[in-house]
Formats: sequence, C-alpha cells, structure tokens
Amino acid sequence: MIKYIFIDHTDVTELKITQVNCLDEENNGQNELAYESIVPLDEYLAAGIHIGTQQKTGDMTRFIYRVRVDGLYVLNVELTDDRIRAASELLSRYSMPNVLVISARQYGQRPANMFAKLTGATAIIGRFVPGTLTNPQYDYYIEPDILMVTDPTGDAQAVNEAVSVGIPVIGLCDTNNATSNIDLVIPTNNKGRKALAMIYWLLAKQIFSINGKTNFDHGVEDFESEL
Repeated sequence: MIKYIFIDHTDVTELKITQVNCLDEENNGQNELAYESIVPLDEYLAAGIHIGTQQKTGDMTRFIYRVRVDGLYVLNVELTDDRIRAASELLSRYSMPNVLVISARQYGQRPANMFAKLTGATAIIGRFVPGTLTNPQYDYYIEPDILMVTDPTGDAQAVNEAVSVGIPVIGLCDTNNATSNIDLVIPTNNKGRKALAMIYWLLAKQIFSINGKTNFDHGVEDFESEL
C-alpha cells in the first residue's frame, strides 16, 4: 500500500499547493509576478477551465477568484494548475491499473476514457453500477487503490462507495460542488466539453512526464467529446 498524505483533509501538505496571488484582469489573466504554468494560462482560459456556476459552496470558496456581473463564479486557474500538478504526482505513485477514473457526465466520458487508455488506468464511463466497489459478489467488482471522479455530484455513488471502503478520492470540482468526501480537489469547470478535455489531457501529459516518458504525442483535441 502506498503511503499518502492528502492536502485537503489535513494541514500537513506533503504535496504542497503553492499559495498564489489572484489573477489580474488587466493583463489578460496573468499575475504581475511571473508564474510558470503547465501550459500558458491563456490556454486554460480559452478552454473555459475558469468558468464556474452561479452557485458556490463554502468548500469551494477558497478556489474562487471573483464573481462576474452575470453571477457566474470564476475559478483561479493558477490554483487549478497547481492541483493538476499535485494530482499527477499522487497518481504517478500508484500502479496505473489500480487507478479508477469515473465519468457519468457525457462530456467527461471521452476524456476519462482517453486518460485511462494512455496511462493504463481503469475507466468506468456512463452509469456506475451500485456495489462495484463494495459487493464482492458482483461480477464486475473491483478494488482500486485510488478513485478519480469527473463530478462529485454526478459520480456520487462511486464517491460514497470509495469512502465507505477507505479508497482515497480525487475530484474535479466546480464552484457548486461539496468536497467533504474528496481528498484532493482539482478546481475546474467540470461541465464544459473543452474544459474536461484540457484537464484530463494535462493529467495524462504530466503523468507521462513524471514517469520519464517522452512519447506523449496526443493533443488536447484528441480528448474532446464530439458535439
């Protein structure tokens, strides 16, 4: 069993999340201080990573940069970038076949499936059958070491089962998500087609890099669901 310390349920931050300043609107989303993101911050913005909902939970307040005049909450993409790094580092510590990625949400299904295909993780897309993680009598029962979900609300059954059997959970969380059962939050628009493609593409790309693989030749468009 891999030893891990999660950053969202404790003050001990083995996978440290860097504290960063809020985005500066006047310089097109860039900080006044230089910040080296995985990809240019403009690419995050173009994918709509930062566009939240008109609702926010107390759990997600720390990831929110501002609220727009139309009532949409905007996420701080620098924090998203940091959390993608942290999640990639964490996932790379596991044997990838024992990493389970879930997406009931339509626009998350192709990205999750591509992530699993390229990294060797296991994917369940579409409906998650109750008992998959808790009922050994079920024909497709599995025992993953870690779970990653596209939306803690839409994938609530998987999250609840993981929590009940002690499986750690990484969650792609929008401004309206509760995160009490999520061990590592990746703040992002988890409803947008391009946003979900970008997140899963970056996670796969980072895991390749961490493992010293140089043959990652897939573009973000390969992860995008069809309209």
